Amino acid sequence: MSEAVSRPTLEAVAARAGVSRATVSRVVNGGDGVREPLIERVRRAVEELGYVPNQAARSLVTRRHDAVAVVIAEPETRVFADPFFALQLRGISKELTAHDNQLVLLLTEGRDDHARVGRYLAGGHVDGALVFSLHLDDALPALIQRAGIPTVFGGRPGWRDADGRGAVYVDSDNRGGAREAVRHLLGLGRGRVAHIAGALDQTSAVDRLDGFRDVMADTDPLLIAEGDFTPAGGERAMRELLERHPDLDAVFAANDLMASGALRVLREAGRRVPEDVALVGFDDMLPIAEQTDPPLTTVRQDIEEMGRLMARLLLGRLRGGAEPEEDTAPGVVLSTTLVRRASA
Repeated sequence: MSEAVSRPTLEAVAARAGVSRATVSRVVNGGDGVREPLIERVRRAVEELGYVPNQAARSLVTRRHDAVAVVIAEPETRVFADPFFALQLRGISKELTAHDNQLVLLLTEGRDDHARVGRYLAGGHVDGALVFSLHLDDALPALIQRAGIPTVFGGRPGWRDADGRGAVYVDSDNRGGAREAVRHLLGLGRGRVAHIAGALDQTSAVDRLDGFRDVMADTDPLLIAEGDFTPAGGERAMRELLERHPDLDAVFAANDLMASGALRVLREAGRRVPEDVALVGFDDMLPIAEQTDPPLTTVRQDIEEMGRLMARLLLGRLRGGAEPEEDTAPGVVLSTTLVRRASA
């Protein structure tokens, strides 16, 4: 039987570097007060010996876990079926990995899971949280606030913190992007423009609907149907719209998935896109927008960059960045761009 290889210790690193154990501890844990030549000697000894810090002991010293919870207020089936979440998680993961932080993914299958997530966040397992896809009546913000950990939200929050400060968030210009989409359809000479809204318990859907109404202020309410950000929701909403207004000649869908569902229904109904009905989506998720037939004109938001910015803001707060001032809206809102393809 072979002997187990012993794990290098802090003392072994100190002996190799010719410094005290306390000096090694300060260097490994990011402490101050060590001269640069000694830091280099310790780092060289760590590399030569293959020393890996004991994370539990390190956490006691630094009170940091180098772990961030990513909370998505959606069930597993939705998260893994929608490319939006994959793109946002990719951006988050890249930024956390670049700063040697672990990502802990927490999903909510239903309201019963909220208390579980709240307990986990309050249990001292992670340094902070990134939270997105919240619904307006969601209990998670209050639970997260009680957990007392730094948090950054994805999407404009539909609430304000109990202490009166605005939540830190990253969002896209949903309202402005929607306005640009509708103006594009009108510029094509379309006169009966319909809207497939997202789930209206989410601020992104509300903002895109408001953008549609900014341009179509006097539109018939029957030209608006609510979907749920899924292809099936887009199909249902498109059927409703065709029943109510068979003469419609343009549709703005609040995301690409619903636009793809609407496209299938239009084809089944014998409506040519864009000849009979022009169609615009929102997101510019390339696996969808470029592979529909015809390719989808859509409003591009940089979903991956949103994830990176969320993580960057949180890591900045964990390093001791300034807290948001009262009565401000400390949000980062990214611009959107209309990407023109063959559907409109």
